[in-house]
Amino acid sequence: MKYDAYIDLIEKELLPQIRLTIDNPFDPIIVNNRSKSWRTIGSGNYAGVFSHDSRPERVVKVYGRSPEDLKKEIEVYKRLGNHEAFSTLYGYGETYLVLKKLEGITLFDAVVRGVPIPESVIDDIDRGLEFARSVGLNPFDVHGKNVVMHDGRGYIVDVSDFYKEGQCRKWDDLKKAYYKIYRPYLYKYHPKISFFIVDGVRKGYRIYRKLKKMGKKRIEFTKTNNMNNSRR
Repeated sequence: MKYDAYIDLIEKELLPQIRLTIDNPFDPIIVNNRSKSWRTIGSGNYAGVFSHDSRPERVVKVYGRSPEDLKKEIEVYKRLGNHEAFSTLYGYGETYLVLKKLEGITLFDAVVRGVPIPESVIDDIDRGLEFARSVGLNPFDVHGKNVVMHDGRGYIVDVSDFYKEGQCRKWDDLKKAYYKIYRPYLYKYHPKISFFIVDGVRKGYRIYRKLKKMGKKRIEFTKTNNMNNSRR
């Protein structure tokens, strides 16, 4: 199938048949797919991801919120080029990206299913993030649901926030949990862990980080206010 025909499938058979909605700002987009030829293969905070049998090596990422950020993600992929730790951008439309499909299982699902996560996966992600920094990007929002592993290698499937400023500790905290808890206690005899437990930890972590950030801002405000009062 020629590329133009693939684009035609996206715009005539996929986009009119899907609906992307938001139920909770902390949860992934909800996908309603009525297409008979396109399969939903995932969803994230910003978009749904779809596949068609005519080009199984590609996926289409359709934005469901913040469509203005799509242009920023395009620029991120252009900077990353063809690095092995990331997908490759093949093309794009007004609300979607056409990307190389990355096979594998997310680290989140690996914990749920009891699939061991080798250290090589962590090392691959570290190298990928270091490369992203070297081309002027700021790896942001890298966590267990947008990192996948396949045949012992690690890949980052979502780079949509790599243009943001500031520091994000999600990957650093995940690595800390990997080496302090997962590696010594779970890796060798990896049990299956209930989805609700793992997802509860994920949501609890996000709330914890948000509260900690609010607390830090409150402390900084108090210090500034006290300094101003002492100068009067």
